[in-house]
Amino acid sequence: MENKLHDEFQERLCSLATMFIEELPDKITEIETLWSKLLSEWEPGMLQEIHRAVNNLAGSSKTFGFSELSIEARVLEQIFKNLLLQQVSADAFQANRISQQILELKKISEDNESNPIFIRQTIANKEAFLTIPQPSDLIFVVNADAEAAEELALQLRYYGYEVEVFNHLDKFRAAILQIPNAIVLMEIEFPDDEMAGIRVMEEIQRELTQPAQVIFISVHDGLDYRLGAVRAGGLAYFTKPFNPVELIGQLDLITASQIQDSFRILLVDDNPTILAYNAAVLERAGMTVKAVTGPAQLLETLNGFNPDLILMDLYMPGCNGIELAKVIRQMEGFIAIPIVYLSSENDFNTQREAMSLGGDDFLVKPVFSRQLISAVTLRVMRARSLRALMVHDGLTGLLNHTAIKEELVREVVRSDRLNTPLSYAMVDIDFIKKINDLHGHAAGDRVIKSLARLLKQRLRGTDTVGRYGGEEFAVIMNDTDATSAAKVIDEIRHVFSRLLHLSQDEEFSVSFSCGIADLEHFPDAAKLSEAAEKALFHAKQRGRNKVVVNSGD
Repeated sequence: MENKLHDEFQERLCSLATMFIEELPDKITEIETLWSKLLSEWEPGMLQEIHRAVNNLAGSSKTFGFSELSIEARVLEQIFKNLLLQQVSADAFQANRISQQILELKKISEDNESNPIFIRQTIANKEAFLTIPQPSDLIFVVNADAEAAEELALQLRYYGYEVEVFNHLDKFRAAILQIPNAIVLMEIEFPDDEMAGIRVMEEIQRELTQPAQVIFISVHDGLDYRLGAVRAGGLAYFTKPFNPVELIGQLDLITASQIQDSFRILLVDDNPTILAYNAAVLERAGMTVKAVTGPAQLLETLNGFNPDLILMDLYMPGCNGIELAKVIRQMEGFIAIPIVYLSSENDFNTQREAMSLGGDDFLVKPVFSRQLISAVTLRVMRARSLRALMVHDGLTGLLNHTAIKEELVREVVRSDRLNTPLSYAMVDIDFIKKINDLHGHAAGDRVIKSLARLLKQRLRGTDTVGRYGGEEFAVIMNDTDATSAAKVIDEIRHVFSRLLHLSQDEEFSVSFSCGIADLEHFPDAAKLSEAAEKALFHAKQRGRNKVVVNSGD
């Protein structure tokens, strides 16, 4: 499947390269025509237009394998740029040099090397194979102790993971070679070899094209064991006895890095071929791309698409990227959105000016696949992290109190507009004070984090979970009435009550109570929230470890 995707990607790039070749004579003719007009009447607007056309050619020609053409176009571009900065017309010497450069561009563009076969080879050599790891919730537990392995597997399944248990290393080896994206929980010690887990993983890693993701578990905490685990590709190391909640936390980190909302990238470039090229590269990397060819389309697209990042050309007809960035920064909701300029402009002063006036980064064309994907990924991840810090709770990673209340208001408005059901649940951990008194606040925090993870993993991706207070959680369930919501939450309550928590080698279990109300009986966010809190109060009055629905009776 991956090879097929790669072949399709290569064909798409080669098709765009062929399109560029076909358009090249028109691009040269456009530059010639603009230059003729400038010679007859020197006009600043016309100078800007020919500078933009040459700038465009310099970047796109190198992208599609015309290195020599790109070099000569860049020389011509610099001449026009100097004339723009000095706000003067070309003298006789400069005019003659410009004419000679245009003739050189025309000659190079007609070279026999500039053909589809040459371009296909250039694309194939230049574009590295883009391997996209497939996300996985599958866990391989490898342990010779069948009873211990099954107990760990049971705990993992409570959190929504799919688990397979292997008590023999040979069976595990066959399975991981078939499903290399599974996450491995590898016991280091086996009856016939104290470091068998490490040795087997080292052998397997050498056979795989991409490293397996493995967490090692051991009774030993020595440096030789830990070094061996790292050298065998270990992402984490747990020493027995360990708290299952901490292991779940590590698994959450691994799977969260694999399973994310697709990055939403808005591309703005007046060159349709380069626009399609960059869109192909980013889509191949799993990103969602919206491509527009002009400033007017950008403003129309912003609100509906809600991009994570805007990648735009510096020079466009009608306005430049710097001016457009200023406009975007004045729009509510887009003050902090990352803006990355993409241009063949390699002058440091111009780059500095562009970034000081609303931009966040500057990529010089041509930008090849790995550089483009890396730059976009880093910027989006950083922006998402900053947003997360503002609206998420530090302990659990869930939406904080303010954010979940604001989200409830938005979802109520949406449900009213679409005439769809919505339920709101308030969840409270039972006797958290006793847990803190008996086991310490660190244990209490681990219990809170445990429930947060369980709610996130057991609920749908469309549901929203927030930490409402110390041990209180709020859950917004779209397209769900109160009866259906109660059934889902009650299943989670049952699972949570069976989880084991560890504190100073002592295991204990915890329960929670829940109150639920829905939009059918309570018409706005304030009444819905109040009704759910009343239902939670009744659940506690009735002995806790219960789910109660407030139907307004």
